[in-house]
Amino acid sequence: MKPSQFAKGFQARPDTTSSEKRTALDRLNAIDGLVKNGATANEIPSRATTSAVSPGVTEVDTTDVANESAAYRAWRLEHGYRPGQVIDLALKAIKPSPFNPRHFYLKSSIAELAVNLAKQGQQQAIHVIPDYDNPGTYFVSDGGRRVRALKEANNESAKAIVIDLPIGLESYKLGYDLNVQRDSQTVFDNAVVWRRFLDDRHFQSQKELAEHLGLDESTVAVALSIAKLPETVMHEMVARPDRFGSNMAYQVGRYHTARGADATLRLINKILADDLSTRQVADIVKGRANAQESTKPAGRQRYAQRLEIKLGGVSVGDLKSYGDDRIELRLKGLSREKRDDILRQIEKMLK
Repeated sequence: MKPSQFAKGFQARPDTTSSEKRTALDRLNAIDGLVKNGATANEIPSRATTSAVSPGVTEVDTTDVANESAAYRAWRLEHGYRPGQVIDLALKAIKPSPFNPRHFYLKSSIAELAVNLAKQGQQQAIHVIPDYDNPGTYFVSDGGRRVRALKEANNESAKAIVIDLPIGLESYKLGYDLNVQRDSQTVFDNAVVWRRFLDDRHFQSQKELAEHLGLDESTVAVALSIAKLPETVMHEMVARPDRFGSNMAYQVGRYHTARGADATLRLINKILADDLSTRQVADIVKGRANAQESTKPAGRQRYAQRLEIKLGGVSVGDLKSYGDDRIELRLKGLSREKRDDILRQIEKMLK
């Protein structure tokens, strides 16, 4: 891609060196390697008042210095910061990146992590990028879920490492690579973000987008077809990544095109309840099978809240609430002993 085709935020640095040929993931690993065990977190004020390196800051590697952007180097010297140093940053100074690869964050997942952080504290630093146009603020490069959970746990600050990346495609690719390694990147995140990239003219075509991400064009095409789904429908599938991969979501998208949102939500419920395979759903889409929608009233009440239930980190069902006086608990894959124990506990609560 030519530099002239980049929208704002995608410009490449003019002082590109051979060391920048490393992938964004390699670069982050190099940054993490600088963090020493037992390093103390130091507070950096929202606006610096000095322009010299603090006496306690050690000399940085000359290779890293040579590869620094001018903006990052100026910020680092002004704040007395050394690459890889873990610091405390106020959460109010940290904001989402416009090029965050994640779009969906499950409330249940955030709440679970918030409880863990409240008990054990933050064990892993997030990575942030200074917003040079708005001094004292930082974009999240890696750790958006942790930031949300820290806020949920009523923390006021986060442990952070300040890295040297431009906000744009490079920071997006870094986060994307990391999420793929962690299996936390979903086709639904890709669908929404990639659609936005094309709508905002960051790329001229899906082929160009695929080439820049190093993916098959068919992979991008499938994600973009899923992007046509309403987010309310996508949210139902995001909660069950074990059941809704790209192929299943693609079939659901085809069904939505033909039948609309309400019928699609009923199909999603049937997929979960009957454990339908992708082939079975494809047959329903093609009309060779019946989704049994006629047996359900058109005005079926939608649940107000859904909580995914896990045992040993594995999803076993959910708890749904309807209106002011109704709840529905659905569990499967339990041992007989666990099932009977749950029944006894429910009976005890209702007495």
